[in-house]
Amino acid sequence: MRTPTTRTAKTPTASRAVRALRTPGGLSVRLDLRALTVVVLLLAAALAASVLLIGTGDYPIPAGDVLRTLLGNGDRGQEFIVNELRLPRVLVGLLVGASLGLGGALFQSISRNPLGSPDVLGLSQGSTAGALVVIVLMSGSATAVTLGALVGGLVTGFAIYLLAWKQGVHGYRLVLVGIGVSAIVTAVNGYLLTKADLVDAARAVVWMTGSLNGRGWEQVWPLLGLCAVLVPLILVNARGLRMTEMGDDVSYALGVRVERVRLVLMVSAVLLTAAATAAAGPVGFVALTAPQLARRLTRSPGPNLVPSLCMGATLLVTADWASQRAFGADQLPVGVVTGVLGGIYLLWLLVTERRAGRI
Repeated sequence: MRTPTTRTAKTPTASRAVRALRTPGGLSVRLDLRALTVVVLLLAAALAASVLLIGTGDYPIPAGDVLRTLLGNGDRGQEFIVNELRLPRVLVGLLVGASLGLGGALFQSISRNPLGSPDVLGLSQGSTAGALVVIVLMSGSATAVTLGALVGGLVTGFAIYLLAWKQGVHGYRLVLVGIGVSAIVTAVNGYLLTKADLVDAARAVVWMTGSLNGRGWEQVWPLLGLCAVLVPLILVNARGLRMTEMGDDVSYALGVRVERVRLVLMVSAVLLTAAATAAAGPVGFVALTAPQLARRLTRSPGPNLVPSLCMGATLLVTADWASQRAFGADQLPVGVVTGVLGGIYLLWLLVTERRAGRI
């Protein structure tokens, strides 16, 4: 009688630490231990950077005192500085970074293109156009500028979706339409700046750099509420998004309603990007680089939604902390730092890809 032998084959999943967990209801959950480790480490890094950022400024506060104050054990002066002045700014940074990271991962997965981010597709420029209309033509308040940026992003996203539609929305067409819309909206933004008076033009340029300066609880709560609604909705549709990366025909065969999933996730990504831009201005390159960095760390195929979310939050608060440490409080907007870092990353990526013979 022959005894069965065990054969081992090298497959992509065999070399990865993957566990399948079963819930009491019989639902099987696939758990990637490397991705989980990356998420935990990114959350820890975001928390550490947030504590350091809260303690940085004209009145430095040690990290231990920051933690005690957050737990309600600080003195009155520290409580005012931490809870009223600096904590809202840090929370806005975390939420904006998370929104941009998640929105970028969604667009890159839907378009199946690493350049399919809100920066390239024109959504950030659309939000900028909405804000400029309010600033230049209406001399609106900060609240009106925020609403204008939100409306501008939504209108631009809707226009891109309609122009890219042809029996569905496909990757390269979405990217090409987005690049065209981005060029048009950028020209409109330049025209609006030429029509502004000196005060409004200076105000618009400051907003366009992307900054967390002066952000308070009035920016935290709307963005937090939107994330609380959209993030669970996105994660519920994550399996369908992963299936669409194998092609529409395969996805339909597996029972995925492809266009419905794409529409829901694109609307969610547009809302996240527009809300983040409305809260902090057009912070560049976070949506482009966060998903790519998350994928390189997890080494996992698929959209990597949660790692991208955590990477975006970590990148933004770390960049803001670095700008304050290097240039002093309120000296350099965080959008300038992320733009420089993003440009360096893109150059490194191009050199790496060329050496590998892929471009």
